[in-house]
Amino acid sequence: MTDDKLDPVAALLAEHACRALVIKAAELVDGGRFAALSGVFSSDALLVRPNGATLSGCDAIVASYAARPADRISRHLIFASNFTGIKAEHATATTQVLLWSGSTDDAPGPFGRPSRGQQIVGRFDDEFVFIDGAWRIGKRVASFELFVARP
Repeated sequence: MTDDKLDPVAALLAEHACRALVIKAAELVDGGRFAALSGVFSSDALLVRPNGATLSGCDAIVASYAARPADRISRHLIFASNFTGIKAEHATATTQVLLWSGSTDDAPGPFGRPSRGQQIVGRFDDEFVFIDGAWRIGKRVASFELFVARP
């Protein structure tokens, strides 16, 4: 059996690279640059959506985001990622997320556009894989935990 534990500096570098993927994925989705998600997820990645639907493969993930309504605005506010395991080719982390959404159909005012729908606290349970010299998200389970009730 080989020891695939990383030395402390290598572990910090891996953690940093994986955390950057979480932030990059949110930035790409929020910016509508869905095709670029292929640089974040592995080609055989799995994404389990909050409703339980499972998307298999990076192409399915990209297609799902590309099918969103054209007027949808989303903003993922990414909070602390807690890494529970980092090895040479695999890492796991849980990241807290606050999701806001709106519509480009609403005119921006002095404070931006009004939010629509729910403001949701959720999380990403991510498994990262080191493939071809780079970290990628190999599996993401996204879930919702709390929301702001509308009157």
